[in-house]
Amino acid sequence: MNHLLVQISIMLVPGLLAIMLHEVAHGYVADRLGDPTARTLGRLTLNPLKHLDFLGLLVLFLIGFGWARPVPVNPLNFKRPRQDMVWVALAGPLTNLLLAGCSALVVRFLLVLPEIVGPTGAQTASLREPLILMAGFSLYINLLLAALNLIPVPPLDGGRVVTGILPEALARQMMRVEPFGFVIVLLLIFVTPLWSQIVLPAVSQGAHWLAGPQSAALGHFMPLAGS
Repeated sequence: MNHLLVQISIMLVPGLLAIMLHEVAHGYVADRLGDPTARTLGRLTLNPLKHLDFLGLLVLFLIGFGWARPVPVNPLNFKRPRQDMVWVALAGPLTNLLLAGCSALVVRFLLVLPEIVGPTGAQTASLREPLILMAGFSLYINLLLAALNLIPVPPLDGGRVVTGILPEALARQMMRVEPFGFVIVLLLIFVTPLWSQIVLPAVSQGAHWLAGPQSAALGHFMPLAGS
């Protein structure tokens, strides 16, 4: 029970920020490009209650990644609907990559903190490990969400990018996949080697690369990511 509470406390804040800011980014870029739908519905907010999908949150705790309620976007409000939807779709994964970079900087700083504070920093040292756990998980979950959402299957962001780039006839053909997209993604994750042999190793390698010289410590400080 204590282990579960520790795990939840480590995952909750970085996990919520990762999935919430991903959706806010979609809505913000859509708003800047002429679609006020998300703003009108109160979704351009950092209030997690406006974004939470409780099944997505439960899955986050169970298997290490989850989702929030998608921010509604109406492409008819855009001047260039297909091209603008590409930018709206990219906003989410790019936000996750930015958060991963910031988390990596925090990990690097916290891992060298004892050398900065010296022997007088006992109280700082006691806070260091949980903060590294949270920053490490933030690094992991943001890379994972970016990778997951860039899979080129509608309705994932990668699928929307591809349909925005393809010639219109091919894009229409691809959009026919969208009603079955969630099933296809589950099959890719749990049946094919794409997830276990390509995506997860790439995410792990990316996390260690971003953490820099201190990456060896991630195996200890990121037990949730190492599973």
